[in-house]
Amino acid sequence: MKFSIIIATYNRADELPRTLESLKGLEVNEPWEVIVVDNNSSDNTREVVEGVKSFPVSLKYIFEKEQGRSAALNAGIRAAQGEILAITDDDVRVDPHWLINADRALRELNCDYVGGKALPIWSGGKRPAWLPNRGGKHWGVIALLDYGPEPVPFSDKKVPLGVNIVFRRECFEKAGLWDNSIGRKAGTLLGQEVREWAQRAHAAGLRGFYSPDLVVHHVIPEDRLTKKYFRRWFYWHGISRAILYQNNRLDMESPESTALDFSKVPHVAGVPRYLYRTCLKKFVSMWTALARRDTIAHFEDELWLWFFAGIVSQRWKDRQKVS
Repeated sequence: MKFSIIIATYNRADELPRTLESLKGLEVNEPWEVIVVDNNSSDNTREVVEGVKSFPVSLKYIFEKEQGRSAALNAGIRAAQGEILAITDDDVRVDPHWLINADRALRELNCDYVGGKALPIWSGGKRPAWLPNRGGKHWGVIALLDYGPEPVPFSDKKVPLGVNIVFRRECFEKAGLWDNSIGRKAGTLLGQEVREWAQRAHAAGLRGFYSPDLVVHHVIPEDRLTKKYFRRWFYWHGISRAILYQNNRLDMESPESTALDFSKVPHVAGVPRYLYRTCLKKFVSMWTALARRDTIAHFEDELWLWFFAGIVSQRWKDRQKVS
């Protein structure tokens, strides 16, 4: 088996058939399979998968009761038979040459894993005016990515998105599986599992590249195109970064930074003191932006404050566990 496509899904029985229909259009010259891992859904996901007619290759259904996208992906990886493992989501439309381009990129870039673009399909066909139609931190909230037209190596500053990554099987033998303690779970917006895995991959000597011709289109539901969702996402982003800090001592604001020895950095309630100064600056900047009627800058500063609130909340919990 050359390729295994792994999809973790949770209560998306309405959207999943469109994703599977998209996969039918893949142009692949070698054996491949699709594995759908049902992460404890309460809808009719199983019936949807088992009811698919005329799928071009083996379509497997797996049930994973441990809640968490990372746990579901790990179950899929264990069941996969392919030499190359491709991970995506249950609400995407893949480019027909997705697997062919991934295989070529792995060979030509001489690397162990590749990630690519995740471009938007706006629900209702409309993007909110406050959301930039380009890459950046706002795109990360809704799992979109575009690092440009040229291949670039992944680094601490550039990491792939879980919606579009393709690995050689040996990656997981060398770096281990996904850490489910930090990945997405029902009822939360935890993240950072890709960044955490990438840290282990780098330590294991693995190389990853962004390949611009590796393309998926990601459906963005309307309930994620609201400021309320973005606030909640940044709060959970702060929680995720605090967990990463607790486990790996990576900078919560900039995990790619290695300049600080946190054992020597002053802390207040488990949070590096300098982040409180940043918080004060962002608070002042937020209201200054509002005074000059710069609504985009105002919202960006507000989101950082939600991020900081998540950090403080999680660090308080961490300190309570120790005491």
